[in-house]
Amino acid sequence: MKIGFIGAGSMGSLLVGAFVRSGAMRPDDIVVSSRTPSKLSALAEQYPGLHIAASNREAAIGADYLFLCVKPLDFRRVLEEIAPVLTARQIVVSITSPVKVASLEELTPSKVAKIIPSVVNAVGSGASLVMWGTRLTEDDKQELWQLFSSISRPICVPEDEVRVASDLSSCGPAFMACLLEQFIDAAVLSAGMERETATALACEMMLGTARLMLELPCTPAELQARVSVPGGITAVALESLRKSTRGAFLQVLYTTHEKFAEDLDRVDSSLFPRERT
Repeated sequence: MKIGFIGAGSMGSLLVGAFVRSGAMRPDDIVVSSRTPSKLSALAEQYPGLHIAASNREAAIGADYLFLCVKPLDFRRVLEEIAPVLTARQIVVSITSPVKVASLEELTPSKVAKIIPSVVNAVGSGASLVMWGTRLTEDDKQELWQLFSSISRPICVPEDEVRVASDLSSCGPAFMACLLEQFIDAAVLSAGMERETATALACEMMLGTARLMLELPCTPAELQARVSVPGGITAVALESLRKSTRGAFLQVLYTTHEKFAEDLDRVDSSLFPRERT
């Protein structure tokens, strides 16, 4: 089997590492290309046996799976280079939200899926957002599902919901880390706690909270009710927190959706440029 990766940036490298550590891929099956030689060298050193391609075209030729891990506005350049060597039997997987499945199917002869990972997939946790192309067989879908199950919980989402799904799954770790950082800062500033201790407590709390809601299971509202009692410390503090953050995440989502709409227009224009008159 040959598994190609085009792009060795943060997410491309994360996926290579996650799949290898999970045992889902062997380094000697993987071929990676990138415009940055230092990133390729780092991957090859970290995962002995991994192959470095001299070009994107070389990574694409004969690949059973080809992962496109490049920036949205780089897709046209990459597709122009690799489309002539792609075949109908190959499966191309894009991890880039603004590039539509239909656009990839129009520009390549291959089977296509869009699967959006999360940074927490690096530790075999979190979700991956799955959108199927029209050419995939049921066997293709099952194999991709099994592959991503080795590093995540795959969840199918409609493509028109990919932005809000990505806010929760892919951007969410950064949003939660931002809130956690403020929580830790408050503990250090208000009580003089050692930052290392506060960080350890906060991280264990976040891990346990997620596990409790998933494994018990219980909803966020039910968990709040279990921890707090009317008039108690947690209940009073929750009311303060709700007042301070009311509407904050709506504003976050408005911001991400506005930026995503801009990205969609720019990507569509780059992939299908209008002829100048």
